[in-house]
This record gives sequence, C-alpha cells and structure tokens, in this order.
Amino acid sequence: MINKPMNKEMNKKPAAVAVPVIPMAVMLVIGCWGLDRGGMWRDEAATFQVARRTVPQIWRLLHEVDAVHGLYYLLMRPVLAVHPGEVLLRLPSVLAAAATAGLVAALGSRLARPRVGLWAGLLYAVNPMVGHYAQEGRSYAMVAAGATGATLLLLRAVGGRSWMPYGVVLACTCLLHEFAVLLLLAHAATLALARVPRRVWAGWLCAAGAVTSVLLPLALLSHSQSAQVAWLRPPGQGSVDQLVRQFTGPTDGVLVPCLVLMYVALLHPWSISPGRGPSLPAVALPLLIVPPAILMTVSQWSPLYDARYVLYALAGAPLLVAAGADRVARALPRPPRATVAAAGVLAVALVCAHQLPLLRQDRSMAQRGGDNLAVASALAARELRPGDPVLFLPAIGRRSALAYPKGFRGTRDLALAESARTSGTLYGVETGPAELRRRLAGLDHVWLVAEPYTLRPGWHPDSPTERTKLALVEREFEPRRELTGSGVTLRLYERRPTTAP
Repeated sequence: MINKPMNKEMNKKPAAVAVPVIPMAVMLVIGCWGLDRGGMWRDEAATFQVARRTVPQIWRLLHEVDAVHGLYYLLMRPVLAVHPGEVLLRLPSVLAAAATAGLVAALGSRLARPRVGLWAGLLYAVNPMVGHYAQEGRSYAMVAAGATGATLLLLRAVGGRSWMPYGVVLACTCLLHEFAVLLLLAHAATLALARVPRRVWAGWLCAAGAVTSVLLPLALLSHSQSAQVAWLRPPGQGSVDQLVRQFTGPTDGVLVPCLVLMYVALLHPWSISPGRGPSLPAVALPLLIVPPAILMTVSQWSPLYDARYVLYALAGAPLLVAAGADRVARALPRPPRATVAAAGVLAVALVCAHQLPLLRQDRSMAQRGGDNLAVASALAARELRPGDPVLFLPAIGRRSALAYPKGFRGTRDLALAESARTSGTLYGVETGPAELRRRLAGLDHVWLVAEPYTLRPGWHPDSPTERTKLALVEREFEPRRELTGSGVTLRLYERRPTTAP
C-alpha cells in the first residue's frame, strides 16, 4: 500500500513526456514534408538576401525598411551562414511550429488533463494554416512559439513563480513582430476572468510595463515605415469568416464539429476555483479572440490586419476544441481512460486525413504569393548571355536576381546606381532618368524583366525612373521575344530602325 502512490507518480512521468512529444513529432513530419519546393516567393527572398548581409548592413537597412523584421533577420543570419539554401531558410519555422505544438499540449495538460493536452497539440499540428507558416521563411511561426510559451509562463507566474521569464519571453516575441504586444491584452482578460488577487495584477503590470518599454523604440521606428503596408485594406465580414475557417477548419466537415465542441467547452460553469488559477476557457478564449478582434477594429481606420499577423492566436482554438471533446467524453458512460485518449487521437487522425488534400496543395509554389523567383532566374539563365543589358520593371523585380543571382550572372543592370547591400535598401538605388537615357542610348537591344502588371495599359508608375524605363522601351524599341514564368515576364526589345544610335 505504501508503494501505490509512488507507482502512480512514476506512471505519470512517461505520460507527461509523451503528451508534448507526440504532437511535436507529428508537426515535424508535416513541416518537413515538401520543405524544398524548388523556389522562394518574394517575402522569403527578402529574408534570404537580407539575412546574408553583415550586421552593420542589416542595421543600416532597418533604419529605412523592415524594422519590424529586424530581430528575425539577425537570428537567421547564423543559420544561413551554415548553408544558404531554401531548406535551412525554412527549417527554423518548422522547429518553431513543432515547439508550439508541444507548448499547446503542455497548456492543455496544465489547464485540464493530459488527454486534453494531447488532443489540442495534435489538432494544432494538423491545422493547414499552421502547416503553411511552418514552411515559410518568415517570423510568424517563431512568434507563435513565443506567444504560446509566454502564455504558459503566465500561468506559472500566477501560481507564484517569478514574472521575469514571462516578461523576457514576451518582450523577445514582440521584437520578432510588434503585433504580438496584443497578447498582453489577451492575458489581461485572462487575469480578469480568473479573478486573480491584487499581488498577481501588480506582478503582471510590472512585466507588461517592461515589455512595452522595450517595444516602444521599435514601434516608433516601424510607424515611420508604415508605407510598407499601404497595400492592406480594412477587413470586412469576409476576413472574419476566412479567419474562423483558418483557425478551426477550412471545410465544413471539420469546421462545424469544432465550433460545436468549442461551444460545449464554453458552457458554464467554467470550474473556476479560488487558488487554482485560470481555467482553460479563461486562457484560451481571450487568446483566440482578443488579438484578432483588436487588430481588425483598429484596421477599420488604419489598415494593419493580415491573418498571418495573428497566427499566434490560433493556439486558443485547439485548446477549446479539446476541452469540449473532454466534456463530452466525461458525460458518457466511463470507458477506460486509455480508450478515451485513443479515440480522441483517432478523431484527430480523421481530421488530418480529411484535410490532407489541402496540406498537399499547400506544398506547391502556387500557394505562396503567386510567384516563384527561381523560375525567373531559370528563364534568365536560359535566354540571357554575359554582357546583355537588363532592365527590371519595377525595381522590386530585381529580387529574383538577388535571390537567385546565377541566372543573371554577367548581365548589365542598366538602372542600378548602388547595390542593395551597400545602399542599405532591399533592392538597391536606381539612377535618375537622364543617366538611364544615356546608358540606353548606345544599345541596339535590351532585356526587360517585368512584373506582369507593369505591362498592362493601365499601369502608371510613380517613380520618374520607372516612367522613363517604360517610355524608352515603348518609344525607341520594339518587342521581339517574350517568355512568361511564374509571376514574371522576360521580354527582348530591339531598337527600332528609325531610332538607331
């Protein structure tokens, strides 16, 4: 009889290890599946070329653009120093997503019971939106890991531990992407729902103040660069519907059962007991609702919302779904616990199988911003010869040459005055209209590497240099050959006989 409690405690240890490890392993498999897609899209290309610069060059760039991604670029620099390639570019995101799946499982175990953690972690791992950003060479999967880790540290601090780890992790997460600061408001809602004592509020306010102070310089700098997100539009009902499907299930076969189970999880009572800390709904619901709701509301006046900016809020959905499933299981005649846990795992496997076509489709470059910069480089390698003059229209079209320089090796970039690295810009500094006319004057042909929209009649560039490129090739040259790839048009122009130099 004396050994029985000890044996019971020993049996809990393997379960405590398995609960986060199993979802992490599943997420690793899904994340590594099709990781090398044979090309980068434009945002990944920005990471790839900036993270291979020196620290002073990155620091100079951040004062002009992309300050919000500064810490991520610095973290990726030693990674790409090992081997600059697409797999290593995306591998940190895969590892971060796997860590997040384990942290979601740990949250579910702490707030409810091990099987809830196991189900929630697995649901997170098989979510198509998670799988998408797990394979993206950007910071969003890392931000999700930091936010989930900070939520777990919040519970530890509420239980009497130090607030410092919570503040440090959340500050680093906000520096990875400043919109993670909305997590502070979600955590404030959690503390309010849990009716924590004043000493807890005092500790949280100190941590929140420290996080805000650390983030403030970055927020001021990135605000001066807000033109970078001028393409965003105020979100409407369509954005809300899309986010609900991304967070819970993209198809009705998954969406409806998940919403029902979330409703079951939110039914009263929430089992809030004095001294026990926040309940699972009190943690998961604010995490799920508060950051997207605030960002969407603010974006009605100043558009800032994009679903990837609130990826970290997704962790609340699987926690609520798993909690609802647990309530249903406890309401039924009691089968063995192992049977219940296995049934939940089987249900998640069916969800994964149902969404497998979406996961497979997401491995194609067509789902990644609509362009494949490797295709542009391959076209150039096939058609261009050393010494050929090239114009990029617009200047951001140069990203294909920066990401995959092999295809453009030996060519002459006619409009470039100063390279991206030395100028502290993403795509370099271009020459003025007069110098561009001089450089084009003695040429009998020129290759145009153009974004497809620039060749449409209704496009009117703002830059004088861009207008000069377009005017000169249309007035003094005529098109001879055209090749089209994924998001790029390569067109050969030859000088008209009437404008021979």
